[in-house]
Amino acid sequence: MMFQTFDSAGDPAVGKPRVALLRQWLAASGLDGFIVPRADEHQGEYVADRSARLKWLTGFSGSAGVAIVLGDRAIMFVDGRYTLQVRHEVDLDIFSIESLVDNPPATWIKDNLGKGVRLGFDPWLQTIGDVKALKASAEKSGATLVPLERNPIDAIWENQPEPPLAPVELHPIGFAGELAKDKLARLAESIGKDGATHAVLTDPSSIAWAFDIRGGDVPHTPLALGFAVLAADRSHLLFMDQRKFSRTVAAYLTQLAELHEPGEFEAAIAALAKGGAKIGLDPVLAAERLRMLVEDNGGTVITEPDPARIPRATKNQAEINGARAAHRRDGAAVAKLLCWLDRQEPGKLDEIAVVTKLEECRRSTGEETQMPLRDVSFDTIAGAGPNGAIMHYRVSRATSRKLQSGELFLLDSGGQYQDGTTDITRTVPIGTPTEEMRERFTLVLKGMIGISMLRFPPGTRGSEIDAVARLALWKHGCDFAHGTGHGVGSYLAVHEGPQRIARTGTEKLLAGMIVSNEPGYYKEGSYGIRIENLILVTPAEPIEGGDIAMHGFETLTLAPIDTRLVRSDLLTRDELHWLDTYHARVLAEIGPILDGEALAWLEKATAPLPHDAKI
Repeated sequence: MMFQTFDSAGDPAVGKPRVALLRQWLAASGLDGFIVPRADEHQGEYVADRSARLKWLTGFSGSAGVAIVLGDRAIMFVDGRYTLQVRHEVDLDIFSIESLVDNPPATWIKDNLGKGVRLGFDPWLQTIGDVKALKASAEKSGATLVPLERNPIDAIWENQPEPPLAPVELHPIGFAGELAKDKLARLAESIGKDGATHAVLTDPSSIAWAFDIRGGDVPHTPLALGFAVLAADRSHLLFMDQRKFSRTVAAYLTQLAELHEPGEFEAAIAALAKGGAKIGLDPVLAAERLRMLVEDNGGTVITEPDPARIPRATKNQAEINGARAAHRRDGAAVAKLLCWLDRQEPGKLDEIAVVTKLEECRRSTGEETQMPLRDVSFDTIAGAGPNGAIMHYRVSRATSRKLQSGELFLLDSGGQYQDGTTDITRTVPIGTPTEEMRERFTLVLKGMIGISMLRFPPGTRGSEIDAVARLALWKHGCDFAHGTGHGVGSYLAVHEGPQRIARTGTEKLLAGMIVSNEPGYYKEGSYGIRIENLILVTPAEPIEGGDIAMHGFETLTLAPIDTRLVRSDLLTRDELHWLDTYHARVLAEIGPILDGEALAWLEKATAPLPHDAKI
């Protein structure tokens, strides 16, 4: 059984009848509209089937989006990754499309809602920060934001799936690198320093990291859904459906926290608040409902970040070693796939065939190296020709396209292994590429190499280096509509915050953080290009003759970059040296895992380029 399925991503036909049902419910409840976010109660990228309310209502299957449904109109907000996809998945006779970045819901509400409009929202699905912005905008327009006790989608959704019950498993110390009791002790100390008596963990990634557990409640990320209340006095509480626990897991968790069912969570927060607790809530992650529970019961909200987010993001030595091993194994699997792809006749394969073969390569390589593939880390993006220009394209049986001669093929994929999470993108030519394709590919490569070679002082934020990946493209009047890099977890979420390389990357880059390095270029209707490696922030070290110790990046991903698409005359000597050195390392590290035809292919794919550079 494959980890990835190829059912139709989204069906625009669902929108009309379901929006009509929602409008009937709203009218009967004295409301003029309702906000439908993509999020669940945990604000994660992936949601369980039960929580896929936005997709159920609209047909949109992307990982970031919001709908506002009013009596006479409906609006879908998506970011630049989904501007093409959304038009295929929602009924454009019902929904107008707005930018989630340039005209987000808070801005749209201020400019479009009239006086007296009552706009409902589910306070479990909106963060404290979101609601603050939405309320301010509604007040400026004369409208009222109304928190609801029950989500209307749940009221009208027949046969809504039950909550997930995947088993919880322990994450071994050899991969975790630190005992959960020691992590929890560190977190308790940090909570007290911030003046709080308690802190609520709403992010299942933080719970998984802090308690050294993993689960399977959402697709492609090994999470067990639940909540935790950490206490400065170490009297921690864990709220999770205990049907997920074996006797061993229950006995283990009982030593770390008092165990409760999810249905007891709200009452527990209210009781702590009534007792005068000062409860830390992350306004970016915590639901507005939690703020209401604390303040309505006399407690104090301490606005502070999730205390586990930075410790989780800065990997320890065991996690770093695991990431290196996972990338060697994963690189060998990708090399097998690329070798196989090179032997195929153009026009014969479709996108699904490649995705299926890639998962087969990952599974077989995992078995050969005694580290099984546990899952893919996200649905593989396999875009042939114009599908490659859809940044977060998800191949389905309805959209799968043949790999045709003269086109580019973009393959963005990753694996979940117990020792690490991977994410890699390679773009390859099918047949002979055009000179425009080669030029644009080389410009993207220059940006990727620029980030790879960068040295930067302590305190540098992702927003301060994002432009490095874009400079070559900018000089040619080109750009890409996504960030350069996202954080990556350790057998956790492939998109992990708070670290990122983007215009919005406000977090300092610290030694031990893993981020992606993935500039791109997309020509709508023609092709897409993206080159992605994962990189590790290294400790700051002196530079000979310099004044300040500088961080750098260690490249973790190990797979060839297709040199048939490289114009070496556009690269500097330093860039060519980086590429040749990288390819030599790829051969040295993953070559021993390969043999026969795959090894011979790798030797050819990693051969040095002619050095035509003049500078």
